Amino acid sequence: MFIANLSVAEALESLRTTEEGLSNDEAQRRLKEFGYNKLEEIKRQSILLLFLREFTHFFAIILWVAAGLAFFAEVNAPGEGMLALGIAILGVILINGIFSFWQEYRAERAIAALTKLLPQQALVYRDGKMQTVSAEILVPGDCLVLEEGDNVPADCRVIYASGVRVNTATITGESLPKARIADAVTDNSVLNAKNLLLAGTSIMSGQCRAIIFATGLHTEFGQIAHLTQTEKSSVSHLQQEIARLSKLVAAFAAFLGLVFFVVGTVIGLPFWTSLMFAIGIIVANVPEGLLPTVTLSLAMATQRMAKRNALVRHLPAVETLGSTTVICSDKTGTLTQNKMTAAQIYIHEQLVSVADHAQYENEIRLIQNAQYCHNLKKSFQKKHYVLLGDPMEIALAEFGRKSHDFGDIPVLSEIAFDSERKRMSVVIEHDGVRWLYCKGAPEMVLPLCSHIDSRNVISPADQAVQQQIIAAQNRMAKDGLRVLAFAYCRLEAEQTPQEENLIFSALIGLQDPPRPEVKEAIERCHSAGIKVIMVTGDHPQTAVAIARQIGLIKSDNPLVLQGEALRKMTAAHLHLALESPEIIFARVTAEQKMHVVKALKRKKEIVAVTGDGVNDAPALKIADIGIAMGISGTDVAKEAADIILLDDNFASIVNAIEEGRTVFENIRKFMTYILTSNIPEILPYIAFVIFRIPLPLTIIQILAVDLGTDMLPALALGAEPSDKKLMQQPPRPPKERLLSWGVVIRAYLWLGMLEAAASLFVFFFVLRQSGWEYGSMLGNTDPLYLQATTACLASIVMAQVINLFVCRHPRASAFPMKLSHNPMLWLGIAVEVVLILLVVYTPWGNELFGTHPLELAVWGLMIVLALGLGVLEEGRKLVARRFFSK
Repeated sequence: MFIANLSVAEALESLRTTEEGLSNDEAQRRLKEFGYNKLEEIKRQSILLLFLREFTHFFAIILWVAAGLAFFAEVNAPGEGMLALGIAILGVILINGIFSFWQEYRAERAIAALTKLLPQQALVYRDGKMQTVSAEILVPGDCLVLEEGDNVPADCRVIYASGVRVNTATITGESLPKARIADAVTDNSVLNAKNLLLAGTSIMSGQCRAIIFATGLHTEFGQIAHLTQTEKSSVSHLQQEIARLSKLVAAFAAFLGLVFFVVGTVIGLPFWTSLMFAIGIIVANVPEGLLPTVTLSLAMATQRMAKRNALVRHLPAVETLGSTTVICSDKTGTLTQNKMTAAQIYIHEQLVSVADHAQYENEIRLIQNAQYCHNLKKSFQKKHYVLLGDPMEIALAEFGRKSHDFGDIPVLSEIAFDSERKRMSVVIEHDGVRWLYCKGAPEMVLPLCSHIDSRNVISPADQAVQQQIIAAQNRMAKDGLRVLAFAYCRLEAEQTPQEENLIFSALIGLQDPPRPEVKEAIERCHSAGIKVIMVTGDHPQTAVAIARQIGLIKSDNPLVLQGEALRKMTAAHLHLALESPEIIFARVTAEQKMHVVKALKRKKEIVAVTGDGVNDAPALKIADIGIAMGISGTDVAKEAADIILLDDNFASIVNAIEEGRTVFENIRKFMTYILTSNIPEILPYIAFVIFRIPLPLTIIQILAVDLGTDMLPALALGAEPSDKKLMQQPPRPPKERLLSWGVVIRAYLWLGMLEAAASLFVFFFVLRQSGWEYGSMLGNTDPLYLQATTACLASIVMAQVINLFVCRHPRASAFPMKLSHNPMLWLGIAVEVVLILLVVYTPWGNELFGTHPLELAVWGLMIVLALGLGVLEEGRKLVARRFFSK
């Protein structure tokens, strides 16, 4: 038994209520039975557990172990710098954990926005009296009183309606208001039944009484809320890659540390020396600065994107957007302006554009009809009157007023619109003459017309004329326009207003026009290899028309799938349908839209979803990247999304995609830069064990590079400007690794080896210059040893200065690249040089890092070797461009 199929009496009987509503006692009883009319939050993990989880992933565990070993070593062998090392590692763990927790916490707040959309108070009949009650205590069987401007607090069955039209866009995605009636209907869909009102929608015009049949989570609105809560947000590609990289590097570091601890013990090194050596290997292999640098780099990218009107709520979304392969876009308010306007007029046997004023500017009857035949209300806002009500009627009234404003002419009487007649009429008096103006659906107005007005010449509307009008209506409908017919008649002094023997004046086609910049944005998406699919709750004919206007479809026969057909499709059928080059989904529900997104993800697509309504929220949440409209979007959509477009401009998505692609490339650049220094940090320890030489680099000096001198230059690489060629390339393959073999070979086996060779050469140069002979060991406080380790540390830093330039592009030469395009490079270099000078030439730097001042000649050697690294890398690039370019 579907309540929409029942008569008013049967519906009241089925809910055991009356038109006078429930008694207060019965309402209280039902409240205990059905619960409060609100959205219950699903129990989630406590904030404390979410916070602690960020400190227990694999990467963090390795750092915990390293810190624990450092503190253990400090207790048993104090004075070796292990305390400072342990504190520094804990600092890294804390920074990474706080950043990650904040992102996770913000992602869990979507339900708060859902509750804001439902009204707080409602007008109901109880005990036969009309009274205002809290919307939370509404129950099935309550009789609601609703009028223009009210939000619907629960799912209701209309029992009385007068000119009611409801905006269902937030639930269904339908752009045009829908009429509501009290009679039984045969439709079995809750979303389409003309006698039902759904929670979360709003009354655009008219007034009605309705009986509640569902509250809280049992409403359609509640079901969407449930989907939004229960569907887990997808993990971004960057998050997966960082997790993979962390496990690989951490496991490799732990393995090497263990191996060389055993090796040190086997060759007879003291236990504490072997332990220090193992910790050094772990610390040298784990790029402690990588995660903070990634996070800060993404944060800087969000600032750049905000300047381009894309507000990022979740940092990993920046990179994910850059790898997008498919955009599922809503139509209303995303591709279109969400504002009805008059577009075309059929008048004088011609179909003309509204912009062509010459064709109708003298048509007083048509202009007055458009200007006064409505039931809009006026509101005085900011020194101007603003029309409130049905967007379609507002568009017609504005069309009339712009054509010729006749001022305030009172409406003498009105024949109200209803869903059966599909028309309305008003009577006004102008220059002492009464006129009846009628507008409505062409199929309901044309049969009432006996004559046609052609340039103020009234002639009979014979069958041929009627066919011409119908043909014009069909052409306008094919273009996706909402078509209304306009007619009038002159009333005698005492004549009763009747809709008969009317004079046809015109057809007006209205549209929700596409945003002017969308067409170019769609073209940019296509050139970047990104497929755009329209997924809307609107009519398929309207969707196709808009898609053609913006260049989304160009063929004669695109695949258009409606929600009902989608519901019946198997997974295999949908998978095959999604391979169509041009596809549009129309009349889809929130769950069906989510079904499309899931199917695309199963096809290994990286899916971005745009939307603005409540019905979009579940799909926004499960998509790889959810994009909400900032101006027209509901709070629900914004809270479920990863990115919010501040200007509701689809073109801003393309700019954000360009920024996202840049982010991935920049992360690779600074990852290459950071990993390069790992090799000159590891090799000294290996040489220390194998060749029995003084340890060229201490653990605290390794941290000076990883968490000190390298951080800001790495961030400078993260701020590199976009390469314009990125948007002319196809999306990055989903399985492409952040740590690719190319990055590993270049960072570890090429640049890292060059740096290691340079730093060890300088280390031995300082030793030999002072007469050191192979085989002799030096004490940890020996000035010569301190000077030699300082030279090794400084040479790594100098090599990293040059490495900063060559890492700006894996193949292009660093010389033509203008430094003015990235001022942070100079800041990074300045900070890097100042820090190393402080470490080398200040007493506290000498004390903390175990360093000693160096002579000028040593600096000269380091700079020459660093420049040599740059020359060799530029030579490699030249060979790569000549022999391996595509």
